[in-house]
Parts: sequence; structure tokens; C-alpha cells
Amino acid sequence: MNELIRVSYDDGRPTVSARELHEFLGVKTAYKDWFPRMCEYGFAEGQDFRSFLSESTGGRPAQDAQLTIEMAKELCMLQRNERGKQARQYFIQLEKDWNSPEKVMARALQIADQKLRLLEGENAQQKKLIEKLEPAADYASRCLMASNGITTTSVAKNYGMSAKRFNQLLHGLGIQYKVGKQWVLYSDYQNKGYTVTRRTPILRSNGETEVVNETLWTTKGVEFLDKTLQERAILRRVSNKTVLFKCGECENRWFCEIEPEKCDRCLVN
Repeated sequence: MNELIRVSYDDGRPTVSARELHEFLGVKTAYKDWFPRMCEYGFAEGQDFRSFLSESTGGRPAQDAQLTIEMAKELCMLQRNERGKQARQYFIQLEKDWNSPEKVMARALQIADQKLRLLEGENAQQKKLIEKLEPAADYASRCLMASNGITTTSVAKNYGMSAKRFNQLLHGLGIQYKVGKQWVLYSDYQNKGYTVTRRTPILRSNGETEVVNETLWTTKGVEFLDKTLQERAILRRVSNKTVLFKCGECENRWFCEIEPEKCDRCLVN
């Protein structure tokens, strides 16, 4: 269909310029007088038309309005001339095309695509925000876990051992090793949430305070130790009673009250 009058789709629906329609219809009355008089036929601002100032080419901006196709058709009928009839037929055909199933589907797909692009943009912004906040959240989580961590001394008591003996046992089992004054996990057990590090101030005999890193066990870490040591037949103490220990490799058995009898062949190898 040839474009008789320029149609705009900027508002999400077809509209035409009131000034351009006035010019096409060949109305002899000046636009500034004609359009207000046409509005007296019951047309409402914001519903049937939207007023605006057109771009100026040097002089003052001119008053104009974007008309709905329905309003444009009625204005054409009011003119009662051949141009009005021609323009009205043009608008009727335009409405048919606009409301055809193909055009309706095309608009629906376009709206869906716009919403998808908007969501993708929002998701990208949220992802950047999460990436920005993750380090702070991770640090806060570690601080919280460190404040609730369990010392090796407390874990060792469950097995009737001292912290020193328990650390040596875990070292012999290939779970941890010492770096300076701190016991740390071997790479196979790192980044699994088993331990956290707490910076602990220590008052030395010379009156100076030294801050040292202390490894604490999380609840998940204690569960890991229980499972691993149970597989090695190293059981928790039951109250203050002696516990029977069994070597998982040589089937050797022994009783102990405080620390298990050392087995060089199996316990720590």
C-alpha cells in the first residue's frame, strides 16, 4: 500500500500528524483555528491525540498533534470532500493491515524480544553487582565461621588426645602439614569448607603482642575428621572410659585412657 500520509509508530500504535493531515485535506482554514474547532467534536487529549511542538527550522516551534487513526478517520468524514474520502479509505486499509494476524503476531514477538533484551540487561547488571559483592560476602562469611570455629584442642579431646598428638596424627595421615607455626590442609582437602583461619593475638614473655594465624575446624571439617578417623578404626572417646582401638591394617587392638598406643607401622603411616 502506497503511503498517502506519513504514519508514525513511535507510540506503539499508528498515528498521523494533525498538521500533515490538515495539509493533505486542503483545508482553507488556518491550522491554529481548524484543529481546536475539530477537538470540539468530543476528542480528548491523551486518548485521541497528543499535542506537541514540532521541530523548528529557524522560526518558532509550531503546535502540532499526533492523532489516532480512529480520530483521523472521523476528521476526514467531517471535511466532506474527495480528499477526505480518499484519506479515510487509506486509514481503513491501514487499520486492517495493523490488525491482521501476521502483524499482531509480529508485534507480539517484537514486544517479547524487547522484554527479553531488558531482562538480559538487568541480569547482566545483577551479575556485575554479585561479582562486586562476592568478595565482601566471602570475607564476612569467613569472619563469621572463624568466630564459631572449633579449636584443634577441642576436637582432639574427643579422641582422648592432646592437640600436639592430634596434629601429628593428621599429618601422618596426609591431611595437613605445617607452614611456620600454622597447620594447613594439603591441597586435596583445601577449599572444601573444612577449616577457617583466625588471627589470634599472643602475649609474649617480653610483654610484646604477636598476632598469629590459627587454624580452626568447622562443623563440616569435624564431620570429615570423624569419618576419616573412623575408617582408620580410630574412635572417639566415650566420656572418660577407656576405648578399644583397632588398627585397620594389621588388626592389632589395644586399650587406652588418654592417648592410643603408638603404632609406627599403621597408625600414622
